[in-house]
Amino acid sequence: MRAIFISDAHLKGAEDGGCKKLLHFFDHLRDGIVTAGRGGGGATGNGGPVNQLVIAGDLFDFWFAKGDVIYPGFRPVVERLALLRRLGIRISLCEGNHDFFLTDYFSQKLGMEVYPEWAEIDLDGLRILVSHGDTVDRENRRYLALRRFLHSPFSFRLQRVLPLAFLWRIARISSEMSKGISGGAQDRLAEVMYRFSLDKFEEGYDAVILGHCHKPLIREVQRGGRLRTFATLGDLITHDSYLLYENGRFTLNRFSSEGQHG
Repeated sequence: MRAIFISDAHLKGAEDGGCKKLLHFFDHLRDGIVTAGRGGGGATGNGGPVNQLVIAGDLFDFWFAKGDVIYPGFRPVVERLALLRRLGIRISLCEGNHDFFLTDYFSQKLGMEVYPEWAEIDLDGLRILVSHGDTVDRENRRYLALRRFLHSPFSFRLQRVLPLAFLWRIARISSEMSKGISGGAQDRLAEVMYRFSLDKFEEGYDAVILGHCHKPLIREVQRGGRLRTFATLGDLITHDSYLLYENGRFTLNRFSSEGQHG
């Protein structure tokens, strides 16, 4: 079993350099050449097929869709994900603080799994808890209030009736607002997430994997006689980071647009 975890690409359109890098990464998943790169050295070559891709939120900097109509700049990435799905890769998406209301398109039309907040995933019998992680910091009340409004039934109904072109324009403003309110020191947020994961280990989870804080980090701890893993994913675009599960272990790795791994 091989699974890949990524988050926080914050794609803005097809001409975005991050979009091109992500498409290249998806091509490597398709061809089975994403590798672990253990021991700090470079790793290339055939790593074997990937069984599951988990995207832990904020793949897009904003998202709206009506029927088959999506933001044109996102179509290349969506089509590549659909191709991976047709090739047999299981794709799971957690909604983030920039992309939500994903179910209608990605689940109902493309057959992918969508989780509004928490996803519990089984990997070879291990209990894995995955989320974007933007609700872990309970002290950020301004952001939590904004999130409740944006995810409310009223917001859902509103985005269904407003013209898409208008929604795409105001989404730019909304995403900047969300960044400002949800922001915070990466180190502090990563520590809050780590303490949260310790509680989840006590509940029996073998791994807690989160996005949102944009800091690539992995820690392994012994709890209840078992090795548990906490990871924050960083992001593939600026930190080149992705998480690989293989043979019962997680490794945090790097990917470059030239296809080097380490």
